[in-house]
Amino acid sequence: MIKGLRPLFRRSTYTGVLFAVLGALAALPLAMVALGLTLGLDGRPEAAWLGLPVWAVLLAAAGLSHLVRRVLVAGARRLLGVALPAPVKGAAGERWRTPAFVLAQVALGWTVLIGGSTLVVMGLAVPGQTAEGSARISLFGWARDVTGVWSWVLGALCLALAAVLFAAVSGALRWLAPRLLGPSPAERLAMAAERERQLAERNRLAHELHDSIGHTLTAATIQAAVAGEVLAADPAAARAAMRSIEESTRAALEDLDYVLGVLREEQAGAAPVRTLADLPELIDRLRHAGAAVVPQTSGDLTQVQGTLSRAAYRIVQEGLTNALRHGTGGPIELRVAAGAEELELAVVNGMRGGAAGPGASGFPTSGHGLPGLAERVRLLHGEFEAGPDGEGRWRLAVRLPVRWSA
Repeated sequence: MIKGLRPLFRRSTYTGVLFAVLGALAALPLAMVALGLTLGLDGRPEAAWLGLPVWAVLLAAAGLSHLVRRVLVAGARRLLGVALPAPVKGAAGERWRTPAFVLAQVALGWTVLIGGSTLVVMGLAVPGQTAEGSARISLFGWARDVTGVWSWVLGALCLALAAVLFAAVSGALRWLAPRLLGPSPAERLAMAAERERQLAERNRLAHELHDSIGHTLTAATIQAAVAGEVLAADPAAARAAMRSIEESTRAALEDLDYVLGVLREEQAGAAPVRTLADLPELIDRLRHAGAAVVPQTSGDLTQVQGTLSRAAYRIVQEGLTNALRHGTGGPIELRVAAGAEELELAVVNGMRGGAAGPGASGFPTSGHGLPGLAERVRLLHGEFEAGPDGEGRWRLAVRLPVRWSA
């Protein structure tokens, strides 16, 4: 018995009643408009009842507004305690659902205002009137005098009925909210698409950060070692190495600031854009680190634009970084060939002690480099190869179709 009465004493029951009452009060201006329209067409007082369907139409029309739905969803979250996602603007869905909820909320709100307030007033007033004699109860033509203990029984019954009404109204709204204010199938698809876009963007940022920071730290570590070795014998070379460290770390900080701004959902500036046109600068930084890079280019690289050029730069950067990190220190061969149909990229370097590729050296590695490159190439509909190339050599080769560039 006690367990069945628990909903009557929950705070959420009365916040739900408040939500219903607020909806009823917010609908009053439209009720005045409906009444004015009805009496304007028919001046008879009894015609005022015809304003009810007009009022319902106006409420349903208001429910079609995206702003009204957002307000209702926010109110349902706060007062009903229902977990609802934010509405997706512009997504197609069943447009009748929000108007139906508006009508239900207003109807339940006025039920509480009229029925609930009547029961509460009776529950408090009847025992007080019998203290001075008797209370006369009239309802729909039925009338009766109540005296003595029956007035207290009737008062308690009225208050109990009011509490039950409040719980029923709150429960009905809590049941209707996810069904009428929750996302429609079309909105769920739109939300899934947006979530997929966000995940893809975060994955892209992870690749960008891995490529940029990984390259910079590798180059800076080697350059710092070179500077320390030649500091006394060749101060000019040491200063050049330190300048290279400064330039590369500044570029990496720009990438880091942009990525962190996006991940924090702040207003980040424009993303640092590096393309194949920046390859000479990249090669110079590697040479300052002591790497012997032998570049070979063919075709018109300026014709490679947009996404393809940016992705090609990152692929070459990762390939050269791996060669610098895990190679023998010998010459690193770089080939970039731009054709009418495809762009070819290749990095060939020596392997330490015949080890089978990156990760075999003493340099720490995350293990995400080659898988990240393979995924980037796959998204561009290209071909990816990485593995031993003869004895003591490692080769990374990528072919990207130009027709997929944007």
